[in-house]
Amino acid sequence: MSDIAAAAPQNSLRHIIIGAGMSGMLSAIKLIERGETNFTIYEKGDSVGGTWRENTYPGLACDTPAHTYTYSFAYNPDWNAFYASGNEIRAYFESIADRYDLRKYIQFNTEIGSAKWDGTHWNVTTKDGKTDRGEILVCATGVLHVPVVADIPGLKDFKGPWFHSARWDHSVPLAGKRVGVIGSGSTGVQIVSALVKECAKVVHFQRTAQWIFPSLVREFTEEDKAAFRADPTKIDEIRFGPEAFERRNRFTTAIIDVNSPELAEIQAICEKNFEDNVHDPVLKEKLRPNYLAACKRMIFSSDYYDAIQQPNAYLEAGSIDRVEANGVRMKDGTFHELDVIAVCTGFDVSKFVRPMKIYGEDGLDLDEYWAKGPSAYYAVTVPHFPNMLLYNGPTGPVGNFSLIDISEFQWLYFSQLVDLVRQGKAAGFYPSEAAHADYMARRNEQAKNTVFASGCKSWYLDADGIPAVWPWSYAHFEEVMRNPKFEDYVLTSAAA
Repeated sequence: MSDIAAAAPQNSLRHIIIGAGMSGMLSAIKLIERGETNFTIYEKGDSVGGTWRENTYPGLACDTPAHTYTYSFAYNPDWNAFYASGNEIRAYFESIADRYDLRKYIQFNTEIGSAKWDGTHWNVTTKDGKTDRGEILVCATGVLHVPVVADIPGLKDFKGPWFHSARWDHSVPLAGKRVGVIGSGSTGVQIVSALVKECAKVVHFQRTAQWIFPSLVREFTEEDKAAFRADPTKIDEIRFGPEAFERRNRFTTAIIDVNSPELAEIQAICEKNFEDNVHDPVLKEKLRPNYLAACKRMIFSSDYYDAIQQPNAYLEAGSIDRVEANGVRMKDGTFHELDVIAVCTGFDVSKFVRPMKIYGEDGLDLDEYWAKGPSAYYAVTVPHFPNMLLYNGPTGPVGNFSLIDISEFQWLYFSQLVDLVRQGKAAGFYPSEAAHADYMARRNEQAKNTVFASGCKSWYLDADGIPAVWPWSYAHFEEVMRNPKFEDYVLTSAAA
């Protein structure tokens, strides 16, 4: 046992938590609520917040209503708007770390290199050589944490600054500059909407047109905030009231049933937003998608259509040939002279815990187990990898519901299984191969009926073209997470 583990109070099972973002901090808080402090959080960055620490680009905001994007036990009455900015969300998580005194449990700037199961414990090694040992391994590494820079010829030859949106260089001045934004997902849309307000020219390079759902613009006054502080049921109304139920039910039903009236309604709203707000006929054809709304991750914006129609904005819907020293050359010969390039080409969604190496029962390499693609039983646990939790793991509902709600339910599920170890009924637990195969077969079949499989390319699709996301309702997710099927699990003994 390392000096870190040895110094921890031995009043419970030792939990090793990887990541100090939303899910990692949730785990720590839930353990503290149980009176357990025998855990360490390993964080590769220098502060808490996860994706909200990593992403700081202009225009960053959450597409989930702010009051629903909080822990159920830690409401925030002081959000400035219905949809919160990235800075506000990061500040919220920083405040949570302070409120629960979490920093004393966190090893910052410490990245885990490997984790190995020895039959009763996980043995982890950091990239700088530290070791730790504990019965429980909590992987709170996030879904979108490994940036992908598209293979664009000549990008490294560009003489001006260029960077991925998740590594935004704030030392680069943008006022009065000509900026190219490559990528038309939610990030690209938010950045363009922000940059047109200060840049001399913004060229938005769009590979695929996107449907945009109009987002609610509502700022909260000081009176609103005072009312939220005085009466938390006003926050409950936003989280659980009729409007919230209708919004969630419409979206989740639309996702799981491509023929549903709910999807037709979303389609109609997006089409009306498009037709009412894009006026130039040439631009309109560039922006018109050829697939169903919600087939890709839904984009929420109140101002993109206005932004892209500003005199200093230009939508480039052609194909990039190469980047040159002073700009971007298109395949049709068009050249866009630029000072700065922002690459918004997303993340490697197959990574999950990788590049960390994890070895389970009998030294099984997780990379080898996932050779045909990442998978997890109900997105939480993996056969032959005992006592390991994957927050928002493969096939999870990352595109469906508030991620904080998801994580809280996943912790509830996992903690009920951990109780088997606490009670001495097993040294370890993992789902059986049969249960996992049955889950994946049912999930894959159902996923074919979702809107994600209706005819577009997206990061939701696996190598076989099947959406690798949760294909059922919110109610089913909640039921499954509240009631683990213990009979689907293999229990290992200390002698295993």
